[in-house]
Formats: sequence, C-alpha cells, structure tokens
Amino acid sequence: MLIDCGDCAMKDTATCDDCVVTFLLDRPPGAVVFDVAEERALRVLHDNGLAPANRFEPLTGAG
Repeated sequence: MLIDCGDCAMKDTATCDDCVVTFLLDRPPGAVVFDVAEERALRVLHDNGLAPANRFEPLTGAG
C-alpha cells in the first residue's frame, strides 16, 4: 500500500493528527520509539489481525 499524505482527504484535520502514518512520519530522524501503552496497542492490533507484528531484531555483537 502506498500512502501519500498529500493525497489524503484528512490532511490537516484532527483525523490526520490521530493517524498512525502521521505518528510515524512526525518523529525525529532515527529510531522510532514506542512507549509501553503504544507497544501494547500495537500488540493488540496484531493479535486481532489488524496490524503486522513488530519484526525488529536487534543486532547481536554490534560495536
């Protein structure tokens, strides 16, 4: 799925402010950090077939 916020009917609305895409794109460069409540919510979405699982695996022996 390609999501272009420039083509979204909800751009610059309260709905946009609450969008997961806006949430992910409006982060400082670098790592995406989820707090405990956000991680729990993503897990619930995944467990109910509504979102993919977190596939992050930290590198071992790096550094």
